Amino acid sequence: MAVSVCQNCFAIFTLMKQTRKEEIVIVAAKLFKERGYSAVSMRDIAQQMDIKAASLYNHIKGKQEILSTLILHVAKAFTNSTQQITSENSSPLTRLKKLISVHIDITFHNPDAIAALNNDWMHLDGQDLLDFIAMRDQYEENFRSIIKQGIQKQQIKAKEPEVILFSILSTLRTLYLWNEKRGKLEVDVLKQELLTVLISGIV
Repeated sequence: MAVSVCQNCFAIFTLMKQTRKEEIVIVAAKLFKERGYSAVSMRDIAQQMDIKAASLYNHIKGKQEILSTLILHVAKAFTNSTQQITSENSSPLTRLKKLISVHIDITFHNPDAIAALNNDWMHLDGQDLLDFIAMRDQYEENFRSIIKQGIQKQQIKAKEPEVILFSILSTLRTLYLWNEKRGKLEVDVLKQELLTVLISGIV
């Protein structure tokens, strides 16, 4: 599976020819989601792949590199998509809807990576941690700036921008859990229904 941002399906890990490192990351992501990063060992990952633990180190340095690869790829997918939308010459409400739709798309196609991003980001180290925090802050600022523009143009109700931001992002960040527990909806249905609920309260 090639590790890339799929422009058509928003999948971080596409169904193309995969390297051994990418296989390791994919298997580890599922284990991290099930047990949490701290509870998973390299031996656990090796057993899941039916190989010797020592063989993993021929392809990857350790758990930290796995986590960094997983989280930073999905964080970059969010960042690249939202930066493009934020710079568009369209109405704030249109851009806000697009931001929400992109978040749903990426979450729908990458639930294991989203779980790691939400639950295990604090285990990142050094520059990887700093890079992630910077991307997360920029992502939130993109939402915040569009919400404020929408209020100024009277496309969004004159409410506290931080409350609107919190309401939207809280819903989107827990979407991967809800969608799995309730039985996965088709992504187009999910987007239509969720957009209606999130936007109706602020316009």
